[in-house]
Amino acid sequence: MIDPKTARRGLALVFTTLLLDIIGFGMIMPVLPAYLRELTGVSISGAAIEGGWLFFVYAAMQFVFAPIMGGLSDRFGRRPILLASVLTFSIDNLICAVAWSYPMLFIGRVLAGISGASYSTTSAFIADISNDENRAKNFGLLGIAFGVGFVIGPVLGGLLGT
Repeated sequence: MIDPKTARRGLALVFTTLLLDIIGFGMIMPVLPAYLRELTGVSISGAAIEGGWLFFVYAAMQFVFAPIMGGLSDRFGRRPILLASVLTFSIDNLICAVAWSYPMLFIGRVLAGISGASYSTTSAFIADISNDENRAKNFGLLGIAFGVGFVIGPVLGGLLGT
């Protein structure tokens, strides 16, 4: 068992990382239709289809890479996998921010899905540092990160997108 001070620091880092990841995911929601129309030149219904493909590839990459990331974190440790995920997440956001074409944006969403597959590693980390007394509370913090991120992200995206 990890000492409580180290566990609290690790939990704060994982919470912050997950919160930023969800905020980044939510930020694109309000601006994506207009961004896709501008990027592809298609109608709003065409942009909705293109957006659907972006969300699909994100989810598909998470589905494919979650067990891989979990296995890698069991083999190499939680920290290196979480750090690699944060790095990939940063690269993805940079690619999406400067994307001048739909294929480039698509590649960014592929990377986002791969980095988002670290949620299984995050859950494993929480299980590693938790005991019976604080396990529910620690997993509850993950739920808070998702909830707060999905509230702040779209608001921030709407404000920055205008």
